[in-house]
Amino acid sequence: MTNGIIRPATPADLPAIARLVKGLAIYEKLEHRFTATEADFERLLFGPNPAAEAILAGDPPAGIALFYRIVNTFQCQTGLFLEDLFVEPAHRGTGLGKALLRELAIIAKTRGADWLEWRVLDWNAPSIAFYESLGAHKVDDWHTRRLSGSALTALARGETAHG
Repeated sequence: MTNGIIRPATPADLPAIARLVKGLAIYEKLEHRFTATEADFERLLFGPNPAAEAILAGDPPAGIALFYRIVNTFQCQTGLFLEDLFVEPAHRGTGLGKALLRELAIIAKTRGADWLEWRVLDWNAPSIAFYESLGAHKVDDWHTRRLSGSALTALARGETAHG
């Protein structure tokens, strides 16, 4: 049984981090896109220039929140972007997810961040209901765009992927 402890992830947690993020990929029906290794998470979270941070819930870890800093230049404000939030199925409904979000809210406020933001898949009704119960609202008028693979390489070379 896990307890409700929330703490920053350390390099010793790399196996748990990889396991939990893979669990999220499976839950989101995106396991086929999961290619990250423990070494990848080590570079992302603990390398010479960490791009993100993670906090863990439980001992042993049964939940994770992985996040990074974002900015709004129109208002010159900062926020935290929650890339991954996952609690193992056996521990859902125990308060670990809310505890992770509460700790992330504390981190945001401590660091002077003005908001906390994340994405949720449109079919994920249980998570949407959970987020709304906390006061989170849908951000309208924006559509995510991604440039990757050969299109990213083409643009870097001064070309376009389509003509």
